[in-house]
Amino acid sequence: MGAIYLVRHGQASFGAADYDLLSEQGKVQSTAVGAELRRRGARIGEARCGSLLRQRATAAAALAELATGLSAKEDPRWNEYDHLDVLAHHGTPVEQRDPRVFQAALDAALRSWTRAGAGSPCAESWPAFGARTRAAVAELAAALGRGEQAAVFTSGGVIAAVAAELLGGGAEAFLHLNRVTTNAGITKLVAGQSGLSLLSFNEHAHFESTSLLSYR
Repeated sequence: MGAIYLVRHGQASFGAADYDLLSEQGKVQSTAVGAELRRRGARIGEARCGSLLRQRATAAAALAELATGLSAKEDPRWNEYDHLDVLAHHGTPVEQRDPRVFQAALDAALRSWTRAGAGSPCAESWPAFGARTRAAVAELAAALGRGEQAAVFTSGGVIAAVAAELLGGGAEAFLHLNRVTTNAGITKLVAGQSGLSLLSFNEHAHFESTSLLSYR
């Protein structure tokens, strides 16, 4: 059966003028997750990433560590939801200073966003976000031959949405999974005759014995 590794991007620049840039720790995490995939003997023949800078930079660093000569194809369907838009329409915009305060505000806004459904005033509603992530993963899975593997460098919300869908947990599962995704964590899907299955979620043992583990 085929396999898809969903990799969350390395740590972005929380609190900086441009959040989308990888932090110095994020750059190290991106190389480390590539080394972890190499250690596992992953045979990556296809790679995808969103169009966000933090996703593209993570893909480049990780794939360079794999040393396959492969580059990730950009597909904006792998982009994260617009957290600023969600906060603006379903919560209270909050400065990126205290990660805990910011996360609490974001959690509340995301809950409101998912409950609003297609009626959300955001540029992208929760149903639309789910539809594009489902389409992206389904298309990639269909392109894999028997035993072929792919890696996708994306974001925590995308990974949480895909995992929640495969678990049949809907929006509530998404909210819980989204909260705990680690930077440069690995989620593995397998594609077989019965369709896609979630084999593992948010693996981060490659960081637990170091100071590299982070969530935001």
